[in-house]
Amino acid sequence: MRVVSGEYKGRPLKAVPGSSTRPTTDKVKEAIFNIIGPYYDGGTALDLFGGSGGLGIEALSRGMDKVIFVDRDKKAVATIHQNLETCRLGVERAEVYRNDAERALKAIVKRGLSFDLILLDPPYKNQKIVQLIEMIEDHGLLKEGGIIMAEHGVEEDLPDEIGNLVRKKHENYGVTSVSVYEIN
Repeated sequence: MRVVSGEYKGRPLKAVPGSSTRPTTDKVKEAIFNIIGPYYDGGTALDLFGGSGGLGIEALSRGMDKVIFVDRDKKAVATIHQNLETCRLGVERAEVYRNDAERALKAIVKRGLSFDLILLDPPYKNQKIVQLIEMIEDHGLLKEGGIIMAEHGVEEDLPDEIGNLVRKKHENYGVTSVSVYEIN
């Protein structure tokens, strides 16, 4: 696993030890950023199921100013910190929190934050992607012109519309699907 493109291209990234997370492959990561980017001129992102931090670090490498990483797994949070250190990304560019997704979103609402890019890559079992996107939309956490990228299993059929958000793209990569939502 590595950073695919941008400022930190080629830097190796560690995977979370054990089998509790499923890292996004470099091939799928590159495809995702070709759909949603591929590069940014600043902005803030939320990596809600951080895992190893690979997607959020890729966004930073491609020009995002700051990423907030959230994961409920202690090993994942430690791995995110290690991978940020490998890329020499400090607190001015990254915040890392150990929390579950819904509680993290409530905390973000209290802080009054909104994002240009929200990355959702939850475990493929027991996904609550639609409910999370509804929560994001209800609380205005996505900026005008912002994007939500949801990575999910191909068996998970997400709707074309969730509130005022419209699915603009949907691609399958083996057992992985990528759905991209924008404000209508």
